[in-house]
Amino acid sequence: MKNNKKMIVGFLAPTVIIFLIVFLYPIVRTIMMSFFKIDSVTDTTDLWTFVGIQNYEKLFGTAIFRKSMLNLFKIWAIGGAIVLSVSLLFGVILTSGIRGKKFFRAVIYLPNLVSAVALATMWLQYVYSSKFGLLKSILDAVGMHKLAETAWLDTDHKFGALLFAYCFGMIGYHMLIWMSGIERISPELYEAATIDGANRPQQFQHMTLPLLKGVFKTNITMWSVSTAAFFVWSQMFSTVTADEATIVPVQYMYMQTFGAGNAVTERNAGYGAAIGIILCICIVVIFTICNKLIKEDDLEF
Repeated sequence: MKNNKKMIVGFLAPTVIIFLIVFLYPIVRTIMMSFFKIDSVTDTTDLWTFVGIQNYEKLFGTAIFRKSMLNLFKIWAIGGAIVLSVSLLFGVILTSGIRGKKFFRAVIYLPNLVSAVALATMWLQYVYSSKFGLLKSILDAVGMHKLAETAWLDTDHKFGALLFAYCFGMIGYHMLIWMSGIERISPELYEAATIDGANRPQQFQHMTLPLLKGVFKTNITMWSVSTAAFFVWSQMFSTVTADEATIVPVQYMYMQTFGAGNAVTERNAGYGAAIGIILCICIVVIFTICNKLIKEDDLEF
């Protein structure tokens, strides 16, 4: 190692430099910005006005930001329960020896290959449309005419419609993560369990789930990261600039940083940076709790 110090430094230096420039510097700069009032993201530091923790105090004192955090929590909690449970179900089914596994896996994952803008547009115009939408046609076909007349995109139903559409598109992604974990479990373990008299539900409860703890940690972390960056769907489902029914923190951060017509007349990039820091802290807290609660040291394949 001592003789190869120059070689080691030579190989590590590009990675370290790129990490410092691409990751560490933006993080440190964003933290600094959150304590200043900044008219534009491109302003030099001599134009920044120090305000301390006023940006954070203003955030938690603003009703629309609290509403956006509540919407985000509901997407994370309710949507997470739906997506992770349904994707796990599909993952178990597709790894159980079912015929056409590759076909069904491709079909379920297909929404992830379509851009979020195109997918949201499809739901808005061709599924939730009150005149000729697919949902209305299906409900009319089964005789549920009163439910078919529901305006899914009004204020009372818009958030539920948004959440369902988003969950539909995310199931395939998390299903693949579950499948990668399930396929690592040796078939010999299931054969031994079958010989011992364990049925499929018992095998799932006492073997599959415990051995998927690490995969569950990965899934919930990835879900938290994608939820924290939730923006496009909220923007597409918003009929006005700041729609409280669908607003989320990243959308509010965008409006505060870059402006949004009549909804935001004064831009403050420091205020937007504070929102980003809060979201980052939320993800770190979730990841820390997962590491504390989900331990797999005593399990092996």
